[in-house]
Amino acid sequence: MEITWYGRACFRLKGRDATVITDPSPPSTGFVAGKHEVDLLTISHAHADHSYTRSITASLTLTRPGEYEYRNVLVTGVRAFHDAVGGAERGENMIFAFELEGVHICHLGDLGHLLTEEQLSELGPVDVLLVPAGGQFTVSPALAAEVVAQVSPKLAIPMHFAVDGASTDLLGPERFLHEMAVAEPVRQPKAVVTSSSLPDETQVVVLDARGKTG
Repeated sequence: MEITWYGRACFRLKGRDATVITDPSPPSTGFVAGKHEVDLLTISHAHADHSYTRSITASLTLTRPGEYEYRNVLVTGVRAFHDAVGGAERGENMIFAFELEGVHICHLGDLGHLLTEEQLSELGPVDVLLVPAGGQFTVSPALAAEVVAQVSPKLAIPMHFAVDGASTDLLGPERFLHEMAVAEPVRQPKAVVTSSSLPDETQVVVLDARGKTG
């Protein structure tokens, strides 16, 4: 199973039987996913930088909580908030957890708070956590590191941070990496993950951003 990052909170999760796109972003962020025909599209919330679907064709689009199964992909949507005050400032945020080929991946969207015990229970065990690291509109880098500790994934992949002039409204990944006590993260163009390749303890992997417009 392959994980490719297209900047902001947009990933492509590609398995043998199905392909998923999460939170596609518009060119105004400095990134664009490009044209994709996929089986599943998930959108964590309706803000423009997470719901640019113009070039995405999907058989099924998920935006709400619940449990779903499509083309051998199991998906759980868990309701959360975009802020620390129950959505009063920025509204709701959907967390989506996927099971592809025996690997459990969790996309936090624009999470704005620590997870509750109920949310952690709904998500279940997580092998790969896609966590916002650039602050500003989500949890701070320090809180992002706390969320990683709450979830205890095998791989933590930061997203939603500034990269070389793109997403300049966000912080870079450095503060998150500092909070995670990671001086030299593993850097990869994409992550190829199997259930047997997962490390024993949490490892931070920084992916190269595809789809930069500048």
